[in-house]
Amino acid sequence: MSSVKVSIIVPIYNVEKYLHQCLESIVNQTLKDIEIICVNDGSTDASLDIINEFVNKDNRVRVINKTNTGYGNTMNIGFDNAKGEYLGIVESDDYADPCMFEVLYKNAKKYDADVVKSGYYLYFSSPKEKNIKVEIASSIMCNKTICPTEDFKSKQEQVEFFNIKPTIWSSIYKTDFIRSNNIRFNETPGASYQDASFNFKVWASATKVRLLSDAFLHYRQDNENSSVNSKGKVFCVCDEYDEMQSFLNANPLLRGKLECLKNRLKYDSYMWNYERLGAKFKYVFIERASAEFKDDMQNGTLEKEYFEWYKWKDLLNLIDDPINYHTSKMLKGSASVKELAKIQNSKSYKIGRFITFLPRKFYGGIKCIQDHGLFYTFVHFIKKIKRV
Repeated sequence: MSSVKVSIIVPIYNVEKYLHQCLESIVNQTLKDIEIICVNDGSTDASLDIINEFVNKDNRVRVINKTNTGYGNTMNIGFDNAKGEYLGIVESDDYADPCMFEVLYKNAKKYDADVVKSGYYLYFSSPKEKNIKVEIASSIMCNKTICPTEDFKSKQEQVEFFNIKPTIWSSIYKTDFIRSNNIRFNETPGASYQDASFNFKVWASATKVRLLSDAFLHYRQDNENSSVNSKGKVFCVCDEYDEMQSFLNANPLLRGKLECLKNRLKYDSYMWNYERLGAKFKYVFIERASAEFKDDMQNGTLEKEYFEWYKWKDLLNLIDDPINYHTSKMLKGSASVKELAKIQNSKSYKIGRFITFLPRKFYGGIKCIQDHGLFYTFVHFIKKIKRV
C-alpha cells in the first residue's frame, strides 16, 4: 500500500518564468508524504531543465514527458499515474502556501470527504506585488459537510452551490472517488475551460464535500499566456456542456436529478461567454445558444424554478428571437446606432428574421401563457388580429 498521502499534479507548458517559484512552494509543503508529478506537455522553453533540477534534488518529484496534446490529456495522464490517497493540482504559474496540503488533507481525513476545497488569492506580481483573498462560498456553506445532489432547501440554493468557481487547484480529491466515478477531463483538441465539466462531474458524484473559508493558493493574474486572457475560442464553453451531457447520459440516475440544473448553469456560462466575445463572434454564438435552449425547452429540461425571474425572462427572449436579442444587447452596450442600422439592413439579418418568424411567434405564445395565463394570451392574440 502506498504511503503517499497526496499526489500533486503540475501541468506544465512553457512556463519557465514562473515554474521555479511554483515547484519551490510544493516541495516545501509541511505535509511531507506527497509526490509531485510534473507532466511536461511538450514545452519548448527551459521548463524541462527546471523540472530536472527538482527531480535531481528531491526524490518525491517525478517528470512525465510527452508531446503537446493539451490540458485535458495532460491532467488525465497525471491522474492515471498518481499513487496518492488524494489528488491535488497546482498550476505551473501559481504557488501554494506551505501549509496548504496539510490543512486540506487533515480536513479530508477528519470528515472522510470526497472533496475538500478552500479559498484562494488573486496574485499580482506587478506593478506592485499584491494578494487579494477570495472566499469561494458564503459562510453558510463553509465548514460543513455537503452532499451536492441532496442537501439544499431550494433549487436556486443548489444552483448557487454548483456555480461556485471551479478552482480545481484549491482542492484535493479522494483518488478512489475520482477513479470509481470515471471522472476525467475533456480531451477535445484545442478545448478550453476543461475545469467546468470536470467540476460538474465532481459535484454530481460526490456525497461528502467540505468547503473551507481559509485560502492557500495564489492564482496568478499577470501571465499574458494564461487562458484567462485568451478570447479567441468561441465555442469551447459549448464543448464543456456537451461533455457534461455525455456524463449524465452515461449515468441515468444522475441525469434525472441534474439535467435541468445543468441547463440552468449553461445559461450563466453562455451569457458570460457572450459578453466576453469580440463583436464579430457574438451573433454566431448567440444563434447556437438559442438553438440549444430551444431544444432543451422542447425536451422539458428547462425549469423555471431554477431561475431568478429576470434570468428566466431573458432566456425566453433569447429562445424567442436571437437576432432581436443580440441587437438589443448591442444597443445597450457600446455599439453605435450606425452599426446597428448596418446589421438590421443586412441581407443575413432580414433572411434570419423571415426564417424565424413562425418559431418566434410560437415561443412568444408559450412565453405569454407562462407569464400571463391562457385567457390573457387568447385575448391578446384576438386584439392583434383585429389590428391587422
